[in-house]
Amino acid sequence: MRNQSTILVLAASATLLLFSTGCEKLRARDNLNQGVNAFKNAKFADAVSHFKTAVELDPSLASARLYLATAYRSQYIPGAESDENRELARRAMEEFTKVYNQEPNNKLALQSIASLHYDEAQGLTALEDKFKKLDEAKSWHEKILKVDPSAKESLYTIGVIAWAKTYPIRKKARVELKMKDEEPGPIKDVKVRTKLAERNTPILEEGINAMRKAIEVDKEYDDAMAYLNLLLREKADIADTPALAKQFSEEADSWVQKAVETKKIKAARMPTQTGIVSEEAPAKK
Repeated sequence: MRNQSTILVLAASATLLLFSTGCEKLRARDNLNQGVNAFKNAKFADAVSHFKTAVELDPSLASARLYLATAYRSQYIPGAESDENRELARRAMEEFTKVYNQEPNNKLALQSIASLHYDEAQGLTALEDKFKKLDEAKSWHEKILKVDPSAKESLYTIGVIAWAKTYPIRKKARVELKMKDEEPGPIKDVKVRTKLAERNTPILEEGINAMRKAIEVDKEYDDAMAYLNLLLREKADIADTPALAKQFSEEADSWVQKAVETKKIKAARMPTQTGIVSEEAPAKK
């Protein structure tokens, strides 16, 4: 009888636990929905409160944690260096990282972490600190590409980072050598140029390859074309000879032209006030 009573007590406890767990999950879902509504209405403080409650009630609810991180992220202002703003970035990063740890292939978490690192870099003035933060952003974009090799935004950003890490150094060298912006490359001092080439060439090659891949994914990726032009101009300034510099510059010019033409083609497809522009539409007389 005692064993039977014990079994009945344990069964009742298990049922109560399951009921309690089920209720907590329902409450978590309810708070998630309320948080989403608050978030849509830009009531971020209320949204954060609901998302935090949802996560506390059901730690396995990755969508609630993702929304919580996004709510913090939405309030973060890149470049603003107040303690409150830095804390928003820290909390957003913490929550996005927890989502990533739960779901390593969660593309939204990966993209958010990468973009947060990139945005944080924009507020840094010391180049060494900025480059370090950009490298962190790049490493997360590389993780995205492992999940989705055709993620054109990540390919593009890796190219942008390559330019951001080479342009300031090359520009500083030109200023120190009293070379004007319009003065054609390459940089005239051989020692300076050689040192720059050793540092910048591997970075530029990686960036150029990434931009070319982005354009392969999206043949009309005009932003990538514009940055490919910039990367090639960086190569022109550290080229071994004027002839090679001219070759890179001419290719850069061709990408500028392609970018302009592509923008025009895309603009022609945009809706007008009177309707959709169509290639078959008759010309006005």
